[in-house]
Amino acid sequence: MALTDEAMEKIKAMIVAGELAPGSRLPKEDALAGQLGLSRNSLREAVRALTAMRILVTRQGDGTYVSSLEPHLLLETMSFAADVSHGRTALQLLQVRRLLEPPATGLAATVLTSGDLEELGAILERSRAAATVDEFVAHDIAFHLRIVEAVGNPVLSMLLRVLSTRTQRVRIVRGSRARRAVERAHTEHEEILRALGARDALLAVSAATVHVAAVEHWLAASWVDADGPSADDRSHP
Repeated sequence: MALTDEAMEKIKAMIVAGELAPGSRLPKEDALAGQLGLSRNSLREAVRALTAMRILVTRQGDGTYVSSLEPHLLLETMSFAADVSHGRTALQLLQVRRLLEPPATGLAATVLTSGDLEELGAILERSRAAATVDEFVAHDIAFHLRIVEAVGNPVLSMLLRVLSTRTQRVRIVRGSRARRAVERAHTEHEEILRALGARDALLAVSAATVHVAAVEHWLAASWVDADGPSADDRSHP
């Protein structure tokens, strides 16, 4: 194990054991390095890495602290994986989205207020008026995120945001026949909204499932058309 990795594991072990609680300040560098049996250089590298992972936070002129360690905060660092995903990996992320988003949409049908529904309708109107793919995707994200946020689970909201980022969605729409894909998405969004307005959880689950499955189809089609699956990909069913 590299020295930096070892240092990271030791600091994380202190957090897991409760020796460093969320929001607590790390001991001074020389004291912590001595306590953990590390060089100060290894400790500094570990702190930089853990800060990038949102496990630690550095306050200028005040020291380094353990973050709140809220799951949704820690999950933010995963969004880069979705941004750079292609082919089979991107499809796998969407498959996980299909497992999570439809049930969340069904739950939202039971808690959305009339004001929430009006807001969702306004988002769809702006989506219809979008002049570019980027504008459409921005409204698409706002629509789905607003629905999931109604459930009141920030971990779920962040997971779904990570599973389908703006970069990924733009790439999917542009990789498909954009105009046809956008028109179909408008129709599917309206079906989701109708189900939500009817407070029909099962219908909302069904409409959301159809929509996310269609996105998977667009991605799969554009992936095959553009590059085709690799030999390794073709070896899997």
